[in-house]
Amino acid sequence: MGVRPQEALMSGFPQRDRVAVAAALVCPPAVAGILVPFRTDLTSTNTALILVVVVVAVAAIGNRVAGALAALSAAVWFDFFLTKPYQRFTIDDRNDIQTAALLLVVGLIVSQLAARARRLQVVAITDAGHLATIHDTAQLAQSTTSPDAVVDHVRGELTRLLGLKGCRFEYGTLLGHPPRLEQDGNVVVGRRTWDMERRGWPEEETELRATGNGHYYGRFMLVPTPGAEPASLQARLVAVTLADQAGAAMATTGTRERG
Repeated sequence: MGVRPQEALMSGFPQRDRVAVAAALVCPPAVAGILVPFRTDLTSTNTALILVVVVVAVAAIGNRVAGALAALSAAVWFDFFLTKPYQRFTIDDRNDIQTAALLLVVGLIVSQLAARARRLQVVAITDAGHLATIHDTAQLAQSTTSPDAVVDHVRGELTRLLGLKGCRFEYGTLLGHPPRLEQDGNVVVGRRTWDMERRGWPEEETELRATGNGHYYGRFMLVPTPGAEPASLQARLVAVTLADQAGAAMATTGTRERG
């Protein structure tokens, strides 16, 4: 059985980001519909500002793709529900056209800032050593034309940072359902969150996915050291950031899936 395009797109996203993308498609039209009874009392600017709040909320829980989708969705449904002629994708009033355009532009900018702020929360809770690791990896990602060099660097950093027995990188499609280190630093086994603090790493390999610009490039497979102390939440969050930097390096150089 073939995989539908939207399923292929979403397969590389963490669960939190998949929820955010769904919210980006559902929330703007829902809120715009709720505002319909008040559209004659509220100015178009006020209704646009309310929709901007929705965009920011979606971006804050998701990624840049979700934020951009929410901004586009908000502009489209602002036009359909809240500008004359109603229930049509046309706008007669020049001021409403400007407001819709500003809603899209402001929504895109603010959503990207909100998504970036979510990433910066990782940096805010790490110590100086973790910051140095992130900085060095970012410098390498920006200076090299070889994504493999970044991947190899990140593999070494993950092994040291997480106290692993080993770490390898797999290009290409996802195979199997191993435990997964998520964007929030939690490890998920099946559909349940694994108690890292009490139980340590799962005995089998744990995957850490590398994505860039919404595209899935592969995954780091983390091999635990038997009996080792579990990695702290801070260390796991830094690990997620390093994997993101590897994914960004592959996105910048146009690397495609292998295998």
